[in-house]
Amino acid sequence: MDVVEKTVRDIKSMKIQGAENIARAAIIAWQKAKDKKFAAEKLAKARPTEPMLRNVLKYLEKFGNAEELLKKLDKDRKKIEEIGSKKIQNNFIVYTHCHSSTVTSILKRAKREGKKFEVYVTETRPFFQGRITAKELAKEKIPVTLFVDSAVRLALKKANVMLIGCDAITAEGIIINKIGSELFAEVANKYDVPVYVATHSLKFDPLTFFGFEVEIEKRASKEVWKNPPKGVKISNYVFEKINPKLITGIISELGILKPETFIQEVKKVYKWLVE
Repeated sequence: MDVVEKTVRDIKSMKIQGAENIARAAIIAWQKAKDKKFAAEKLAKARPTEPMLRNVLKYLEKFGNAEELLKKLDKDRKKIEEIGSKKIQNNFIVYTHCHSSTVTSILKRAKREGKKFEVYVTETRPFFQGRITAKELAKEKIPVTLFVDSAVRLALKKANVMLIGCDAITAEGIIINKIGSELFAEVANKYDVPVYVATHSLKFDPLTFFGFEVEIEKRASKEVWKNPPKGVKISNYVFEKINPKLITGIISELGILKPETFIQEVKKVYKWLVE
């Protein structure tokens, strides 16, 4: 099996997960592929609902410099860590949902800076990605408590800040993230807990400028219940939309911006993306 086929398989099976991890894996696979055009087409179909994947492939098609793109992502990640860690203060409780490599990198940076804080994370059914977050933070000696998803109110009542990742951003400033995210953002707003979304700006979906509706991925029902009784339907939506009014700010390599301002900055900085 060649590197492109393997990468596509690993993305579809969720062995590789997280929008930026998927994008990075695709860049490396494209770089190693002999037939670049075929590789780009194949990789784009691995997760059609991920705009960052489409955007990095568009960059490679236009500029063809995989190494430069990987260096940019590394540089931008450090910038996001630096900006995001400023939102975490001593004795804070940080609430997060699912697993975001961007969020965990911010938390690790705050820890390296000597800040003392703890993290509350919800388990994130049905794949329990919250456990990935919990393990990763515990390994860094960051105090972490895992909550079942339905206990989110208890977690947020004590939290000082809600910090989540992002899979896509639309032209209207709507954030798309793991299922449960909008509900949890509503709870956070009820308790006056600021909600920050940590993301690379390449998760913006330029197609939404032209009326394209972002598809909300729905996965197999067996992930929730392997053998449900006859007559029981299973809803297994992976993501949901978050109303921009619930978002305090988007933390990206462009700074901390309100959703509507973020869109304008993306258009200025990444002109090739919206051409």
